[in-house]
Amino acid sequence: MSRAPGGQTPSSTVGPFFAYGLTPRQYGYDLASIAHPVIADDTVEGERIRIVGRVFDGAGAPVSDAMVELWQADAQGRYPGPNPGTNGAPNTGFRGFGRCGTGTDPHSRFVFETVKPGAPGDGQAPHVSVILFMRGLLTHAYTRLYFSDEAEANGRDPVLAGVPEERRATLIATREETDTGIAYLFDIHMQGERETVFFDV
Repeated sequence: MSRAPGGQTPSSTVGPFFAYGLTPRQYGYDLASIAHPVIADDTVEGERIRIVGRVFDGAGAPVSDAMVELWQADAQGRYPGPNPGTNGAPNTGFRGFGRCGTGTDPHSRFVFETVKPGAPGDGQAPHVSVILFMRGLLTHAYTRLYFSDEAEANGRDPVLAGVPEERRATLIATREETDTGIAYLFDIHMQGERETVFFDV
């Protein structure tokens, strides 16, 4: 670990520069962003949903400079790839990957526009892979988002089955019907009684 005379260097900890560096358009910079919060546009088949949540620190306060990445399959359970129709999704408007910082929302939320994923196979339930960056972390944190209205599939999922039963609820997003459509609410708690389950990869 290298240190500058005045303290830690950027290599010592993550952020807070990563959010506006990796999602510059969201933060008003005139620079290209390779990913943004719209994972699937209006041309993509499937149930349109929003994934909405906040990141909370150990004191229960919302984190205003976190960045969340999502990686998911399309409604047929296919991930984007170089060979659409085999291991990839043929939907040209489906990116499968998105980024959103919490620093531009008045409530420090992340909000993604996408379609609800299908089951990708191997006994797995529909889910979204979640990667979190925030101030003070030495590396990013990994977790998963499952859907509250997929109880039967969730019960068979091998990854979810490996999580202690009393903690599985931290990985379940709650479905809510709003004036603007279907939203799944998924808050991430870094510490405390409601700490989200994170995975080593």
